Amino acid sequence: MRENYRVLLGFFSVFLVVIMAASMTCVAQETEFEKTFHQGTQDLRDGRLAEADAEFARAAALRPDFAEAHFDLGLVRLQEKRFDEASSSFERALKFKPTLRGANMFLGIARYRKNDYDGAISALKREIRLYPTNADAIMWLGVTQLAAGDPAAASATLDKAARLKPGDVDILYHRGRAHMLVSKNSYEEMYQVDPKSWRVHEVLAQAFFEADRLDEAVNECKQAIELSPSEPGLHEQLGEIYQKQNDLANAEGEYERELQIDPESISSMYKLGVVSFERSKPEVTAQLMTEVLRRTPRNANAEYQLGRAQAQLGKVDEAIGCFSAAVKEANPSQTEVLQQSYYQLAQLYRSEHRTEESRAALDSFMRLKQQADAKQAETLQEKLKRSGGMKTMQ
Repeated sequence: MRENYRVLLGFFSVFLVVIMAASMTCVAQETEFEKTFHQGTQDLRDGRLAEADAEFARAAALRPDFAEAHFDLGLVRLQEKRFDEASSSFERALKFKPTLRGANMFLGIARYRKNDYDGAISALKREIRLYPTNADAIMWLGVTQLAAGDPAAASATLDKAARLKPGDVDILYHRGRAHMLVSKNSYEEMYQVDPKSWRVHEVLAQAFFEADRLDEAVNECKQAIELSPSEPGLHEQLGEIYQKQNDLANAEGEYERELQIDPESISSMYKLGVVSFERSKPEVTAQLMTEVLRRTPRNANAEYQLGRAQAQLGKVDEAIGCFSAAVKEANPSQTEVLQQSYYQLAQLYRSEHRTEESRAALDSFMRLKQQADAKQAETLQEKLKRSGGMKTMQ
């Protein structure tokens, strides 16, 4: 990653906080210095980088031992992409105040932008030693480790940053890149060790499946099965690919073969039950889901699928019981199961002329649907905003 304007500009609010804090320490200083420093602050706020550069340089000359003046000058020059001069300013700030918050982090960023990865890592590690919960500094350490060709170290570092600052899009993006490179390196090593291994074909099948290249995924999965026909999981994987292709007959056959190899596979049993229902075999679905629930009680998904099968078989009371159990057992994140269970309950209660219960179930369905629609619209707006922000930076 050579250009990361969005992340770097995201620190602008940090710049202003530090500048304002620094300006508050100047109250007792001579008027000329105070005026110059405050003018530099205002210029930076207004985006007048050249003017801010001149004012902070003058302030640093008036008070050479005032660390914050050098720090703020470094921030301006980092924005101006004058990375050598920015580094020098941060180094002078640290000379006068070694514990100045953020100075080592921005020194690390400036060195990173100069491709001095070793120097950047040293500075960022100093910042983290001083301020162990600074998630931004930890993220930049991970970014630098990634650029230096050490994705394994970067993964561990970015995992730590993600724990400290959950939901941060930039941290999650870089963590994903790091883990992806670790996986890629691992797969390449695996291929070099044994290019004919069934594992190679399994990994390729997974990659093709995720890329929606389903015919190629089928071919790779078949080759893996040919090399290791009794390996648990391979027939289930092939069944999933067929199911995504809507080739339900072949999917059903693969799930059945998986259960012959591994009779304890709850996931294959569940998937076979879903496919059987789609193939108009509700009695098979009911049998399979009953067994899934025997082995994994309070399984909302299985309760829902069993309810569908019972309704298809005309067992209304049993179906109502299953859908009611699904509603009770589902956690808040299982919105689809909750929605569809309420919908099915509304239909079944109506068929039984249980008007009030039908209306209540339908109201619950509509409420959940409206919440899901609002969340989807909000997510779309966030994506559009991020997309627009990225275009502005380009």
